[in-house]
Amino acid sequence: MALLKVSSVETLYFDRIYALFGVSLEVEEGEIFAVLGPNGAGKTTLLRTIAGLLKDQPKKGEIVFDNRRIHGWQPESIARLGVVYVPEDRGLFKELTVRENLELGLWGRRDADVARDLESVHGMFPILRERAGQEAETLSGGEQQMLALGRAMLRRPRLLMLDEPSLGLAPRIAKVVYEALTAISRTGTTILLVEQNARLALGVARRGAILEAGRVVLEDTAKALMEDENVRELYLGVGTADEPAQGWRQYRRRRRW
Repeated sequence: MALLKVSSVETLYFDRIYALFGVSLEVEEGEIFAVLGPNGAGKTTLLRTIAGLLKDQPKKGEIVFDNRRIHGWQPESIARLGVVYVPEDRGLFKELTVRENLELGLWGRRDADVARDLESVHGMFPILRERAGQEAETLSGGEQQMLALGRAMLRRPRLLMLDEPSLGLAPRIAKVVYEALTAISRTGTTILLVEQNARLALGVARRGAILEAGRVVLEDTAKALMEDENVRELYLGVGTADEPAQGWRQYRRRRRW
């Protein structure tokens, strides 16, 4: 069953520059869905449009979350439904401590599970307990990403949207973050993941889509995308047997989308 449906969405900047052209996709409840594409493809715009962060957008199309049409809603109203967005810059209050940032994730919660959820975050990212009194801006990039994820999970999201969670991270730390995403998914949280690191994203996703120049050019299971010749060459850096033996630097496969 689809938790999120994006149908023929068109988003404009300054009412004249198209960033998304008729984008459609469905994210099923409980799955990890990866959106891949180069810089400028519209990946961040897609997440911000869903979250209601772009005024008067989308211009066309509809966004349905849990059978509610949410396009045109204020971002705080969308967030109350359980849609949590972690931006590329992680959105931390860098002058506040780790503890204070996590407390902001608990803002407004009065339920009996607060202590348990906080303990779960510390269990997933033990470094956050060690760094509790440290200002967020003094953390490493990986630690900041863990803090952003931990704070997001304290909101108990139904849909967790992540923008480039591996950006700027060492491979070892990126692996830790993606292992955490897999664990989060197992709790039933649906994840919409935007990434340029196709290998990492498709390694945890069940399905995915390729976004180029504001359009979805390919959508399939993660396995099928990993095996697609164009995806392998353009996003995974894997050559194919029919490439010419000489002049390979000038060779570029003609894409089939």
